[in-house]
Amino acid sequence: MSDVNTMRAISQDVLGGPEVLKVIEVARPEPRPNEVLVRVRAAGLNPTDWRHRETGGFLGKPPFVLGWDVSGTVEATGIGVAAFRPGDEVFGMVPYPFGHGTHAEYVTLPARALAPKPDVIDHVQAGALPLVSLTAWQALVENADVQPGQRVLIHAAAGGVGHVAVQIAKARGAYVIGTASAGKHDFLREIGVDEPVDYRSVDVTEAVRDVDVVLDTIGGDTSVASLRMLRPGGIEVSILPLGSPELYEEAERLGVRAVRMLVDADRAGMRAIAGLVAEGKLRAAVAGTFPLADAAKAHELGGTGRTTGKLVLVVD
Repeated sequence: MSDVNTMRAISQDVLGGPEVLKVIEVARPEPRPNEVLVRVRAAGLNPTDWRHRETGGFLGKPPFVLGWDVSGTVEATGIGVAAFRPGDEVFGMVPYPFGHGTHAEYVTLPARALAPKPDVIDHVQAGALPLVSLTAWQALVENADVQPGQRVLIHAAAGGVGHVAVQIAKARGAYVIGTASAGKHDFLREIGVDEPVDYRSVDVTEAVRDVDVVLDTIGGDTSVASLRMLRPGGIEVSILPLGSPELYEEAERLGVRAVRMLVDADRAGMRAIAGLVAEGKLRAAVAGTFPLADAAKAHELGGTGRTTGKLVLVVD
């Protein structure tokens, strides 16, 4: 059990598979000016977690503590924080990518990265939402400006970002086409997909045409091929920020737009997401929960790429 000056966290000393993750005891952080210290109650996992565990990604060489999602209780506030006080229930995302560290008992983050947790959901739900919801919101609302009646294609619509993006697009009044294996089509219809497409049985880029917006969650060849599905003037937003300039060159040739983006922590986005949750228009599908000490098991399951929705670490 940690004392008042220390905390448990999930760390790694080397890059590799889930087995490199271990529970360590470290000093509890102190909030700096404009920061909040949050006692973590739940923290989602995302594909970026296993990618960073394996490759180091933006973070370079370990040791480091992963995790960007957080839901919990304000423990302390730094100088200048007016929006929150100890005891407040909050949720949000630490600034991506360098803010990482929510897979621990406590984490500090900018006050403006947080929003009040909606009362209608628990910490597990709230901890599952921030990164995927902000990604989908920034892609579909801020970059694509989805409007009522527009046709929106969402790749991997049963995944973490995908299933949240479906709900956000529906809340904007869009007609949603979603790709997934046939076994997940019932789930897609439950969350609002109008037209499920089995990517295993058809060539999606040939089967789907005349869409206004494509949300690319896959990258690689899919990014460029998806441009052909857009109507003239349509937009593809890719949440995979790295790739060849061919995407932009092909978009210009076809008379469409292409954007690559990275999710960014944002209070306004979190408040908008909280509003959708409170209205019953947005909910995370939680595929499984794990205690903090079992983070390696969660990584192992998540790395299979077969889960529907989100995995969440629960901190007692």
